[in-house]
Amino acid sequence: MMFETGFLGTHAPFFMDVMTLYFALLPFLLAYSVSFAVHKKFETHIRSQLFIFGFSMFMILFFEVGVRLDGGFNAYMQESRFPYSAVLLYLIVHVVFALLTVVVWGATVYSGYKAYKQEGLHAPFFIGHKKRARWLFVAITITSIMGCSMYGLMFL
Repeated sequence: MMFETGFLGTHAPFFMDVMTLYFALLPFLLAYSVSFAVHKKFETHIRSQLFIFGFSMFMILFFEVGVRLDGGFNAYMQESRFPYSAVLLYLIVHVVFALLTVVVWGATVYSGYKAYKQEGLHAPFFIGHKKRARWLFVAITITSIMGCSMYGLMFL
């Protein structure tokens, strides 16, 4: 079932449709999680951030395994109407940006959780955390948009 044609009306495999849908929704899930912090529901914010980060890492692993088992980028590009070299360059930029984003995201989740558990709420840390989180939200949104657009470049 994983490699059968998906549900979004393209020739993409099912798992790719699932991935695209998840990452299209990710910025909205994160915004909802941030709303907990805005409303001073910090425990719920922390739990939701841990869950979203963990689930996103699972989905990335699921994606990577699926792509490798299904033939990879070259196989997907055989039916694309876009130039191979242009899409490959876009993919490289996306992967580098996504890797940096995931590293910063992981560090932000870890440092936020650790500081909250060890020290509780104190203004200096959370001012910096809030500032980093704003930039991180933008980076995750850009990464999601780039990933979803990769789907379009390969399967539309």
